[in-house]
Amino acid sequence: MRFLSLLRAVGVCALLAGSVAPAAAQTEAPPAVSRFVLDNGLTLIVKPDHRSPTAVQMLWVRVGGYDEVGGESGISHMLEHMMFKGTDKLGPGELSRRVAALGGFDNAFTTMDYTGYYQQVPVDKLGDVMALEADAFAHNRFSDSDFAKENQVVQEERRMRTDDNPRALLREQQMAAAFVQSPYHRPVVGWMSDIQALTADDVRAWYHKWYVPANAAVVVVGDVDPQNVLALARKTYGAIPARALPARKPRPEPAQTGLRRIAVKAPAEQAVVSLVFRVPKLKDIPDLPQNRDALALTVLAGALDGYSGARLDRALTQGPDRVADGAGADNGLVGRGPQLFELSGVVAQGKTAAQVEAGLRAQVTQIAEHGVDESELHRIKTQWVASQIYKRDSVMGQAQELGYWWVQGFPLDMDERLVERVQSVTAADVQRVAREYFGDDQLTVATLLPQARTSGAARPAPPAVGAGPSPAESMR
Repeated sequence: MRFLSLLRAVGVCALLAGSVAPAAAQTEAPPAVSRFVLDNGLTLIVKPDHRSPTAVQMLWVRVGGYDEVGGESGISHMLEHMMFKGTDKLGPGELSRRVAALGGFDNAFTTMDYTGYYQQVPVDKLGDVMALEADAFAHNRFSDSDFAKENQVVQEERRMRTDDNPRALLREQQMAAAFVQSPYHRPVVGWMSDIQALTADDVRAWYHKWYVPANAAVVVVGDVDPQNVLALARKTYGAIPARALPARKPRPEPAQTGLRRIAVKAPAEQAVVSLVFRVPKLKDIPDLPQNRDALALTVLAGALDGYSGARLDRALTQGPDRVADGAGADNGLVGRGPQLFELSGVVAQGKTAAQVEAGLRAQVTQIAEHGVDESELHRIKTQWVASQIYKRDSVMGQAQELGYWWVQGFPLDMDERLVERVQSVTAADVQRVAREYFGDDQLTVATLLPQARTSGAARPAPPAVGAGPSPAESMR
């Protein structure tokens, strides 16, 4: 089952469905967050959490697929791989080996909106990993031969995660159809032809262009004192010279003027249908009508697919009239680029994609005509409150959330503000957006058409709603 996209985006790893969070937990004040800007422009965000003697460091760089242009798709993700290939002080892979020797672990990820690197270590080793990551950020070096080898690795990653994954392939083609001008038209991992054409010098130039202190934030969460972390940051990241950040040109998406429909043929057991509608996103300006609509659309996604036995599950996957083996709804609330509301379903045996498509749209129409009741609305909002409590159990989740809000340009306490804003969404708001944003002129439909596998071909996993790697993220 899918859940509201915002809760996934900020790293929430647990939720409380259909019950009320403990009163004491609801009133407990979250730890204070400290924000500093070093002299070179780099942002430092620190949140103490003294429950265990560990710390997470995350380096966030505001660059991803959204900054790429035609012919260089996937270059941000390729650079993420090359950031582990050494510096003037460290050889290829040595950073990760040193983190492991310190008793920690590390990894990285690239999305359309950002690139991130993280380590979790015993708190007394925090200064060591800050020095290692600062060195990697400021002095990345790699040879042409190392690049050639890693380029082959990324090509294979694309084959495994996209070309051989029917659901991911469907999503990639759907995004390319839904967006024309927006960089969201291109995949994070890159088109295969672009990956193959990338050179080591292309990636080095991308690194020098965007890996600038003013385009980065370091987030530290754990058993720390903010002033001590600030001293460590000044000693490590603060030694990096300031450089100018390139200007970003706007690339607004032109208005859609009619329904778009694509079909993707791939080896699979079942058909899948996905409908994406263009919808407004949340902006950091209070009381914009657009913001109220974006929040109401997120609550609408919760009504359709926000808990076990929600509307899509009951109507499409249960009973004698079932047409799907799985169904989901997802609203893109926040992002640097334009956002989509998705309805999707896995077609049950003996049923058709057209039946699933009609069933998905019928549930939105039902809400548009009859609305949602107050008990349903209360249940969805209760989950938001619960999510704010449970995410505090993870220092990694807290660091992810803080970095995510920084990248998007929102206040660092946006999770608390969203709870207040979501509580103000009314049943009338949900009914209004269900009426307004689900017409054909805002819609792109993608259907996966199962094909027989050729002899000896790899057998990809059957498609499932919400399964598999996110189409918006690629990890090393």
